[in-house]
Amino acid sequence: MSAQTAKGIRTRAYDALSLAIVFALLWFSTTLGPGAQDAASLVAGLGFLLLAGTLTSELIEVLRVPHLTGYLVAGMVAGPHVLHLISHESVKRLEPVNTLTLALIALAGGCELRVDALRAGLRSLAVAMVVQSVLGLLVVGSVFMIAAPAMIPFAKDMPLAAVFGVALLWGVLAISRSPSATLGVLSQTRAQGPLTTFTLGFVMSSDVVVVILLAGAIGVARPLMDPSAVLSLQAFGALGHEIVGSVAVGTTLGLILAVYLKLIGRQLLVVLIALGFGATEVLRYLHFDPVLAFLVAGFVVQNLSKQGDRFMHAIEGASGVVYVVFFASAGAHLDLPLLKDLWPVALLLAGSRALVTFGAAKLSSRIANDPPRIRTWGWAPLISQAGLTLGLSAVIAREFPAFGESFRALAIATVAMNEVAGPIFFKLALDRTEESRGHAPALAEADEPEPRAP
Repeated sequence: MSAQTAKGIRTRAYDALSLAIVFALLWFSTTLGPGAQDAASLVAGLGFLLLAGTLTSELIEVLRVPHLTGYLVAGMVAGPHVLHLISHESVKRLEPVNTLTLALIALAGGCELRVDALRAGLRSLAVAMVVQSVLGLLVVGSVFMIAAPAMIPFAKDMPLAAVFGVALLWGVLAISRSPSATLGVLSQTRAQGPLTTFTLGFVMSSDVVVVILLAGAIGVARPLMDPSAVLSLQAFGALGHEIVGSVAVGTTLGLILAVYLKLIGRQLLVVLIALGFGATEVLRYLHFDPVLAFLVAGFVVQNLSKQGDRFMHAIEGASGVVYVVFFASAGAHLDLPLLKDLWPVALLLAGSRALVTFGAAKLSSRIANDPPRIRTWGWAPLISQAGLTLGLSAVIAREFPAFGESFRALAIATVAMNEVAGPIFFKLALDRTEESRGHAPALAEADEPEPRAP
């Protein structure tokens, strides 16, 4: 036992020394060549985020927090708002990595959704979806309305009807979840069990629910803010086209992938990269939702073929490095000065959202007679927010330019809190329910065969 402890301390010391060296090297490079924005600086920033994120996650693992928290911390410390080692321009130039990561996240999420498990927990998922959506929208929207006159600058001078419309939009934003954070924690813990199955089913299916609710909220809010506007069903028609088209394309793509895996099954990394970059751009050009399409594709491969486990293994092999860069760059992208200015109202809105999520989870579990694990910890995976919520806030900002940017700034500040706290709660829940099976293998162990569970 003492030898293991000594080895652990020695390993942590090596990790800390390596992290200090990495930071020092980047500091010297930025000091000697300030303002360089060439390909070399981009590669240096990419390599730094990968190394610093990995080392930081290993160091803070003793606190029993998820690895992605370490990635976020490394990005925040090195980012443009703390040590200024990575500039805004470098972070922006890393956005293609986000595109690939979201595609891998959606494909992995679809592969994790198995029909048998979903059918067994259908009642629980349906009840939780209704209770969380209704209570979250009503309670958090009401908190927004109450806080608006005193704490929200852009809503102070709005008439009551307009404030109600903005509160409705914020309520929809509050019930969005984070597929990226969910799968990031699961990729580390490799968890299995009732809580994991419930979380995957709820978080992935909630994407579709939130998109539909947002379209309805925009349609209702517009005439409340502009008396000359009328309620139109055109947005619902466009939404229906997007959803149906995304499902159809995803089903076709899933069948093609299943056939490819069965007949060829080689160069899967190249296939995943082509999907992440090429297919995403094509889907956006066709006005389809890439996340929904890839989610359906993964679901089809898993449930309509025998290639699901093989495909999931390929995704896990490709996503390890990409996840580190994705969350580290997300940490660097967090606007910490904005959070400093808006933290009181952001804390109020994030706290009320967490409380209503907790209460709604307890209520829905009681109604659905959930297993003890979900009754106790079903709320924990639902705190996280990240890219999906920011994407929804961007849509609202585009639809309502009069207050959109201020609305989005408040959303960014609130998401920053949920993005940091949410994964910690989820990891704690997986550890307490004993669904964690240990963290994923390190990069050096990636080529070693992994024993399969019986």
